[in-house]
Amino acid sequence: MATVLVVDDSPVSQRLLSYTLQRAGYTVMMASNGCEALDILNVQMVDLVISDLAMPEMDGLSLLEAIRADQQLCNLQLVMLTASGQEHDRSLAEAAGASDFLTKPTSTRDLLATVGRLVG
Repeated sequence: MATVLVVDDSPVSQRLLSYTLQRAGYTVMMASNGCEALDILNVQMVDLVISDLAMPEMDGLSLLEAIRADQQLCNLQLVMLTASGQEHDRSLAEAAGASDFLTKPTSTRDLLATVGRLVG
């Protein structure tokens, strides 16, 4: 089954996403900001990244831009999952190359449908 990297500074969100994804059969890795995520991606390839937008040190948009600029990672699927449902944030994420954009709280069904569609 596919490996998903969850990037979120909220331990509660990390636990909820991890639980949901693991129950669906995915292997889950965790990072609390974009810097940690890039460190993980430098040593471990994953099939999908689910990232919060607002985080300390490196936010989700900066992480997305770093992934798209990296030759080894540029084709990696990345879903932005954020409490900000503002159209401006969605537009920025889509322009930077987000594979999808979900708003917290999202249903388990929508999350798993999105993940399943992106990792096949």
